[in-house]
Amino acid sequence: MAVLRLVAPLLALLLLACAEKPEPYVEKPVEELYNTALSTLEERLYLKAARQFEEVERQHPYSAWATKAQLMAAFSFYQANKYDDAIGALDQFIELHPSNRDAPYAYYLKGLSYYEQIADIGRDQEITDRALKALDEVVRRFPESRYARDAILKIDLTRNHLAGKEMEIGRYYLTRGQYLAAINRFRRVVDNYQTTEQVPEALLRLTEAYLALGIRDEALAAAAVLGHNYPGSDWYRDAYALVQGQGVASGNGQKGWFGRTFGSFF
Repeated sequence: MAVLRLVAPLLALLLLACAEKPEPYVEKPVEELYNTALSTLEERLYLKAARQFEEVERQHPYSAWATKAQLMAAFSFYQANKYDDAIGALDQFIELHPSNRDAPYAYYLKGLSYYEQIADIGRDQEITDRALKALDEVVRRFPESRYARDAILKIDLTRNHLAGKEMEIGRYYLTRGQYLAAINRFRRVVDNYQTTEQVPEALLRLTEAYLALGIRDEALAAAAVLGHNYPGSDWYRDAYALVQGQGVASGNGQKGWFGRTFGSFF
C-alpha cells in the first residue's frame, strides 16, 4: 500500500505530461491570417473570427492589414453581441488611428454598440446616456458622412427614451402627491427634450401638479404653452378641462384669460 501511495503521484504526473499540449506558435503570412478570419466571419462564427482578426494584429502589428483587422475584430464582437469587447476594440482603433478613413465608421459602430444595449425605461439609463453621447459625436465629428443621418435618427429615438424615463419617474411622484419632485421631472422633459413626443404630456402633468399646489399662474403658463404648440391634442383638451375645473374662468359670466386666449381651439 505504501508503494502504491508513492507510485500514484508519479502516474498522475506522467498523465499530465502526456496530455494534449497547445499548438505551438507558428507565424503565418498576414494575408493568410486575414483571409482566414474573413472566411470565418462569413460563416457567422463571430467570436472565432474576432480572435482570428486579433491574431493578425498580434503577428503583424505594423502592417496595413493590422489596422483593418482591428476594426474587423470590433465588428465581429459587435455581431456576436459582445458589446463591451467591441467598444474596447473601437476605442483602441480610434486612439491609434484618429484620422483613418474608417474612423467615422468606428465612431458609428461604437454608438451602435451602446444603442443596442438600451434597456426598457424601467431600468437605469446610464447606457442610454452613453449611446446618446457616442451617436452625437458621430454627427458632430462627421456631419457629412453617410453614418450621420442614421445617427441623427437614433439620437431622436434615444432622447425620446430618456424623456420617457423622466416621465415615468414624474408620474410616480405625482400619483403619490410629491408634487415638487414631479414638477422637477416634468420640467426636465420640457427643457431638455423639447423635440420628443413626451413633451405634450409633460406640460399637462405640469398643469396638474401646479394646480394641486395652488400655483395657478404656473399652471396657466404650462397650459398656454401646451395650447400654443399642440392645440388639437387630447393633452391640451385635458389641460383646458383641468384649469376650467379649478375656477380659472372669471366669475362675471365671461371667459377668463385662459379661456379667452385658447377658447378658439374648441
